Amino acid sequence: MGKASDWLREERRKVLGDWAAFCVSCGSVRRWFEEFEADVPEECPECGGEVLHRCRACDAPFRSAFAVDCEECGATLRAAELFGTRIRKRV
Repeated sequence: MGKASDWLREERRKVLGDWAAFCVSCGSVRRWFEEFEADVPEECPECGGEVLHRCRACDAPFRSAFAVDCEECGATLRAAELFGTRIRKRV
């Protein structure tokens, strides 16, 4: 990806939030800023499932709402499929 896409990605993060949190049950996503981490719910308001916003293994936050594996340590965060559809395209 070029420099323009990197710039746009960073601008979106400044507005929407630096990090992502997602429900491991239904896939509901929200973005969050580090200074408001305490406001990220532990339970999904949609289905009551667990909301994950940091890796269970290394405590690293996620940049992508589509994260399946931790970028830092490689630990599995959630199943690669949700409702029968792959969360990420194979690379």
